[in-house]
Amino acid sequence: MAGLIAAIVILGLGIAFLTMRSQWEAGELRYQLKQVDSESFRIADQFGDHLRRLNDMLFQGGRNHTPPDARVFARNSHELDLWIDAQKPKLTSQAERSLMQQIDNAYDDYLRASTELVIRLQTLGNQSAKEDDYASLRRESRRLFDLVQALTREHLASRDHVLARANSDLTHLRVLALVSLVLLFLLGLALGAVVYRDMIVPLRVRLVESETLLERQEKLASLGVLAAGVAHEIRNPLTAIKAALFIRQRKFEPGSQEAADAQVIDREILRLERIVNEFLLFARPGECQLSPVLAHEPLREVHALLAPELAKSNIRLVLQETPSLRILADDEQIRQVLINLVRNSAEAIGRDGVIKLRGRAGRKHLGGKECEVAILEVEDNGKGIPPDVQKRLFDPFFTTKSTGTGLGLSIAVRIVQAHGGVLEYQTAPGLGTTFGIVLPRQAADGGLGAA
Repeated sequence: MAGLIAAIVILGLGIAFLTMRSQWEAGELRYQLKQVDSESFRIADQFGDHLRRLNDMLFQGGRNHTPPDARVFARNSHELDLWIDAQKPKLTSQAERSLMQQIDNAYDDYLRASTELVIRLQTLGNQSAKEDDYASLRRESRRLFDLVQALTREHLASRDHVLARANSDLTHLRVLALVSLVLLFLLGLALGAVVYRDMIVPLRVRLVESETLLERQEKLASLGVLAAGVAHEIRNPLTAIKAALFIRQRKFEPGSQEAADAQVIDREILRLERIVNEFLLFARPGECQLSPVLAHEPLREVHALLAPELAKSNIRLVLQETPSLRILADDEQIRQVLINLVRNSAEAIGRDGVIKLRGRAGRKHLGGKECEVAILEVEDNGKGIPPDVQKRLFDPFFTTKSTGTGLGLSIAVRIVQAHGGVLEYQTAPGLGTTFGIVLPRQAADGGLGAA
């Protein structure tokens, strides 16, 4: 399908190119014809006018028995000479330029003949000039006029050549455009068949999956609203109970039954507060305050915080060497996710086990593109996660613990996703579990490392 789309795009671009080429050639043709027409007749007319004015000065002087003004004639003849030189760059073909050079050479001969005639007329004084005196001038003038006519004919031949070439090019373009349109139609039919086979049919299957996912998201949204409402309603009376208990505890004798009962109540109130806070965090996750962080820092802080606590159950929390990986993260939120994962691993082990904390570099697909990532891993040697539990591992309110809320991993997933990353895991029954927080790495220049 990608090949068909590429072929259609190429053909479409080809047709667009042919269309633009046709328009360009038509415009170029109009320009060339306009240039040929205007230059051909303009040069011939202007040169003929200039030459006739020079001849009139000479012939009129001979008829009126008045020698022509040599300075005026020299000025006018020099202007015509400059005009001839100025026309040479405007001609379009080599043949035209060659003819213009012949006109320039013939004009030099004409100037010699006219100069001799002017001198002859000045020596005659009041006498009339004879016909033979003008023979050389007439011969050179006729030669010039013949060359100008030849230049005009060459212009017309250039015009015919331009038209013939343009007609041939336009015919080829029309044939190419027609063939391209036929191929485009055939490729369109083939693409339609491939799209139906590879996209429409699978979409029918995916539609059911999408509807299921949408239904699940709607349920999650409803659960979030419900959780926020329940947590809000519970928090207010819970605060009042806690305040009342604090006042009562001051009146109980240390070591009395009442003081012991108050401690149990206080402990349960704290547990209720933790549940309410998890409900609120699930319903309204806090905004990420991203800043550059070295990946080993949250690992080191979690190790320092939880290692003494886990040692009471003979669980070793090992901090392995982590390369210097820079990420953009909310340090507190990432630390919260790591704490949740470590405590889940500790509960999966029970007693006498090892939990390893480490970070490593890698390449993963995030946000639809492959990029450089930092992976913060929590590995345990516990029982592993059963297959039936894996299917619902990240579902909110799903838990295998008697006192859990089932929100810990759901909140962790939302936090990691808010950082532009993913939460992965690998597990096998009896071989333990490894959770990996995959986050985009920050490049040395401050940007995110991309593929």
